[in-house]
Amino acid sequence: MPITLNNVGIAVRDLDEAVAFFTDLGLALVGSDTISGDWADLAVGLDGNHAKIALLRTPDGHGQLELFEYLHPDAIETFPTLPNEIGMHRVAFQVDDIDASLAVAARHGCHPLRGVATYEDVYRLTYLRGPSGILVMLAQDLRAA
Repeated sequence: MPITLNNVGIAVRDLDEAVAFFTDLGLALVGSDTISGDWADLAVGLDGNHAKIALLRTPDGHGQLELFEYLHPDAIETFPTLPNEIGMHRVAFQVDDIDASLAVAARHGCHPLRGVATYEDVYRLTYLRGPSGILVMLAQDLRAA
């Protein structure tokens, strides 16, 4: 049976803020909506599920993020994920110019956790905290230059 990855879903505090961040990084907004109803309760497993959602796609058309802001039930605030925590870890993007991407992220108040590392002259990469504390990895393939 063939399987493909459709999207990665991330709950956020502020949907507009998160969409602005990821579209400025280069993802395209595919669509947005507000969802609720019995079907949403059943699929998600939350009674009274009501959320604003947005679907974003990478320029190559292969990767998608579904961002959602819960209107009901109330979102539960948690500590940001640490790099060594078990569970959903991070979202990673390959970029053409990591310095330009970091300048975009900085305009949203998002900065590297420590700095930009170079891995064996192959990648320049860093982790940063995006909107709602989302851990984002940016990597530039130095062989592509």
